[in-house]
Amino acid sequence: MPRKPRERKKRTGWRRLIPTWRITLLGLAASVLLGVGLFALGIALVKVPDAHAAATAQSNTWLYADGSVLARTGQTNRQNVSLDKVSPEAQHAALAAEDRNFYSEGAVNLKGMARAAFNTASGGSTQGGSTITQQYVKNAYLNQKQTVSRKVKEVFIAIKVDATQSKDEILSSYLNTSYYGRGAYGVQAAAQAYFGVDASRLTAAQGAYLATLLNAPSAFDVSSASEAGKQKATARWNYVLDGMVAKKWLGAEERQHTAFPEVLAPKSAPGLSGQAGYLVAAATSYLTDHGIVSDAQLAQGGYTVTLTVDPKKQQQLQDAVQTQLTDNLKPDSRKADAAAQAGAVSVDPKSGQVLALYGGADATKHWIDNATRTDYQAGSTFKAIALAAALDSGARTQSGERITADTVYDGTNRRAVRGAKGTPYAPPNEGEHSYGQISLQQATDWSVNSVFAQLAQDTGLERVRATAVALGLPADTPGLSAVPSIPLGAATPSALELAGVYATLDNDGQQITPWLVKGLEAGGEQVALPEHKAVQAVSKDAARATTSILQGVVDDQGGTGYRAAALNRPVAGKTGTTDDSRSVWFAGYTPELVTVVGLFGQEPGTGKQVSLDGVGGTGSAAGGKYPAQIWTAYMKSALAGQPVTDFAGPTRAPAASTPSGTPSGSASPSQSPSAADSPSSTPSPSAGDDRPSSSPSARPSGGASSDGGENGTRPSRSPSARPSGGAGRSPSASTAPGLGGAGGLLGDQYQPAE
Repeated sequence: MPRKPRERKKRTGWRRLIPTWRITLLGLAASVLLGVGLFALGIALVKVPDAHAAATAQSNTWLYADGSVLARTGQTNRQNVSLDKVSPEAQHAALAAEDRNFYSEGAVNLKGMARAAFNTASGGSTQGGSTITQQYVKNAYLNQKQTVSRKVKEVFIAIKVDATQSKDEILSSYLNTSYYGRGAYGVQAAAQAYFGVDASRLTAAQGAYLATLLNAPSAFDVSSASEAGKQKATARWNYVLDGMVAKKWLGAEERQHTAFPEVLAPKSAPGLSGQAGYLVAAATSYLTDHGIVSDAQLAQGGYTVTLTVDPKKQQQLQDAVQTQLTDNLKPDSRKADAAAQAGAVSVDPKSGQVLALYGGADATKHWIDNATRTDYQAGSTFKAIALAAALDSGARTQSGERITADTVYDGTNRRAVRGAKGTPYAPPNEGEHSYGQISLQQATDWSVNSVFAQLAQDTGLERVRATAVALGLPADTPGLSAVPSIPLGAATPSALELAGVYATLDNDGQQITPWLVKGLEAGGEQVALPEHKAVQAVSKDAARATTSILQGVVDDQGGTGYRAAALNRPVAGKTGTTDDSRSVWFAGYTPELVTVVGLFGQEPGTGKQVSLDGVGGTGSAAGGKYPAQIWTAYMKSALAGQPVTDFAGPTRAPAASTPSGTPSGSASPSQSPSAADSPSSTPSPSAGDDRPSSSPSARPSGGASSDGGENGTRPSRSPSARPSGGAGRSPSASTAPGLGGAGGLLGDQYQPAE
């Protein structure tokens, strides 16, 4: 008897929502067919455009804040060569950097394409893993916008190009259309721009460097890059060479003996003389560093960039440098004068807008921007950060007293810091002066190293570093380490970054990173720019209390920044003079405006850091001399006609403090510089930034002040004890070995002067 077929049990409830395996299979098959159909449709519909249309660069227009024209750029250098005119080393370097499997893979990298599409759609990183074929298509056929639609077109065009051209033809076209920076399109133009040779003569080292530039041309140009940029460029260069070894394009022994190539200085760009070149470069860095546009996008042109720079203030800053410094220099007859390089930045503390920037005498003659360079120590300008850290954290002395402006410290020369383990750190004061028992206010006015070394120990070295970052210094600032010398300014921030720190103090502790571009237009459309939100870095009371103390540097007739009092407005600020006077600074502000001026000693031709002593025929260099004079002249004109306003005081009074005993601390030789007598191997004090006078006053004033730079006397406000003189030393102060002399552009980062 035949079996009765079993009735299928009807699904009920939530099970009805789950598709059967048959429906699932049919759905998958339909999806595959639909995908294939759409892919075929895309191949059919997407046409390969004229390769030359999109590869023609336009000019960019750069405007001041008021809409007046600053500069126009866009001149490009294009030189196409066949692949046999490019050295095998340079070809392999490009492959090692961008697409090591180029000759064995297809037109697209599906995994990289998916990652790039997801990142773009989600607002994340716009950097993808495109093949060289895809990159060539982007360079020659499409624009540089990172959008999903452009990525889809890129894929279909790449597939068509791969089907119609050989791998050698694609590689040749890629090398001829890639942007290498300095206006150079193509490997031949780049070889000439960076090394002065034809592409056929490029070595492995040179080819690897050009391949490095493909990743970030402006940031990795070692002739003008920041120290962080140079380090990243070197790391990328090593990555390329290691890739060449891995693919057996370069022998391991040859790789071991390959040195970083010597790169030519960039040539002057037409229309970018004077300050225009510095302003355009700074704005370009702002746009590319923030991922707003890429180097390649800017090189294609068509942008109108509006800067925050006020043309009137820009001219006033240039005039101040000219009248206060340049007119007093005689580089032909006075060797020291030829080494003087000035840099300055003026910032609106409320908004963070950069209102004026001075990068050097002329961008076509001195191509390093002195306003953004990060290879000179900050010196005692860093002491403002140490003050803010102590006041914001409620730090206490070694005897347990809350630190305020009135806290009494021991200002004895080479006094060993107490409170830490290891060999005591005992920095010298400027001129080997001892001050005895002085308040923190006096120590700030006169920039006493021994007191600030102890203050940092009392606050916590790591907290001082963290406060520096919170106030606006990049975490990767060279020399920014939590070591005992940190308050004396071993770090090397730029004038722009330092202006950001002081603007935070001026803005009641609210940090806004200085910014340079307020408008960007392309093809008649506005390009979105990042917001500039304020972040509370330190409390309002701590910022105001720090400002109050910094006013003494100027108000005190014996203070190191007394010259800025000629502004006849409330001023807070700090001078800085570094080891061997290789850099001198004045960072100051009023309630309305923050300006930082730096003067750097750079030997012409070699770029070596040298002393500024003797510049202008004024003897020892100091932050209270030329930098303070430039600052005062500029601020007078920039603030002319504006009402005089005072700084706001703290909303609550500081905690009462009784004189501390003799707070102290220590540091091991491996962490910090030591106080030794040899100027070549120790952190020597500045040549006069903080020298007090020999006449009695409420604060040292008069003849011996080197930051003041005069041998006459200055009137004091009230009598008080004076420093004991040059030879005073703290008993039992350790003099552990120093870290050695300075060398190269960075110098010795652990040997601050003040």
